[in-house]
Amino acid sequence: MDFDVVILGGGSAGYAAASSAQSQGARVAIIDPGPLGGLCILRGCMPTKTILRSSDIISLMHRAKEFGLLPVTASADLAAINDRKNQLIGEFADYRIGQLKDSRFTLIEEKAEFISPNEIQIGTRTLKSKSFIIATGSVIADYPIPGLTEVGFVTSDDVLTMRKAPESIIVLGAGAVAVELAQFFLRIGTQVTLLQRSNHILSSGDEDLARPVEDRFREEGMNLFTGTKIIKAERENNRSVIYFEHEGKEKRVEVESILQALGRRPNVDSLNLSAAGVTTEKGRVKVDSQMRTNQKHIFAVGDVNGIHEVVHIAIQQGEAAGHNAVHPESAKEVDNRLKASVVFTDPAVASVGLSERECKAANIDYLVASHPFSDHGKSMCLGETHGHVKILCDPVSGEVLGGHIVGPEAGELIHEIITLMHFRGTVKDLMNIPHYHPTLAEILTYPAEELAERLPDK
Repeated sequence: MDFDVVILGGGSAGYAAASSAQSQGARVAIIDPGPLGGLCILRGCMPTKTILRSSDIISLMHRAKEFGLLPVTASADLAAINDRKNQLIGEFADYRIGQLKDSRFTLIEEKAEFISPNEIQIGTRTLKSKSFIIATGSVIADYPIPGLTEVGFVTSDDVLTMRKAPESIIVLGAGAVAVELAQFFLRIGTQVTLLQRSNHILSSGDEDLARPVEDRFREEGMNLFTGTKIIKAERENNRSVIYFEHEGKEKRVEVESILQALGRRPNVDSLNLSAAGVTTEKGRVKVDSQMRTNQKHIFAVGDVNGIHEVVHIAIQQGEAAGHNAVHPESAKEVDNRLKASVVFTDPAVASVGLSERECKAANIDYLVASHPFSDHGKSMCLGETHGHVKILCDPVSGEVLGGHIVGPEAGELIHEIITLMHFRGTVKDLMNIPHYHPTLAEILTYPAEELAERLPDK
């Protein structure tokens, strides 16, 4: 059982790596103990966006009077929401399973661990390979909050199997998963309290992108606390209680359930990476721009390397690693210049390229301009006026360095900036591209015009 390339994990990154390597003529094995499908399909992108669609619709139904429609009484059925999700995810998973079981690959549905840099053990069998690609994804991370384990909590994985919404819930954390699920529960009728350690939600990005989302959350009735320190969890009156510090005072919240959404970590515990001599840093597998670990024939792609945990980046990494495992003489590198992210809240948050925070940290000169949706015709017609668009550019050439949108359809609009940056376009290019009126997209021309006027004359 010798192969040219062995992929550990059959999710989005793993399948991309396998397909890339096989297309280069390699004998490829995929090792995945199941359930097959990968995080994105089974517990991540696709199921969460499916259930968020339900909460978005009920939110609009509650706003009927605002648009001159007769008010409606709408309530949510979490069991039915998850039934719809299960049907769709079953179809997505079946398609991926069919890809993994294609005769181009050898699929082994068992656990594996390294026993040397060139060998893995699968049950009682030993498998050798010229190269390995680690693509085992991530798992829910544990955080040492006193009493939390004893009190009990649910995770983002558990939410996807719930049949009944809790009457009240505390959400711990304010990253993408936490805020999406917090708003989901809020909109289907759960009383939500969100606790965040940093001084604003979505703390990895610029503060001005988070504030419109916080405003919307509070308007919709969420109890949102930022800048907190969680003290402990306890069980009182047959309810879950969190004690925390906020603005110098100790506070207490009592709820039916706690959602621990403080993050995920690389799924590497069972791989015995020490036997392979693979270096990790803070639990992440260290790689270079070619996705190689310190062992030149071992690669790591997707969530396990912690570079940018989103699916399209994982796929790019997988494709590069699959090629590089077969053709090291013509290695491909993954360019992070166009790293993009979308948070599917309402308003949504989308970014590509550099943020202001990153520019300042790296001493990169930039110009920045923004324009609010509250001063834009199409968004006013839609009744979606929270947020703004923001563009960063080089102060001399005008090349766009980053684009950020918090507002309606941000996840779709960001692709105009991604396309522009892919071709190294400038703010003058963006300003001159025809935009149909009235559309949401034309708002991007306003900061482009402002920035173009501030560029030096040539």
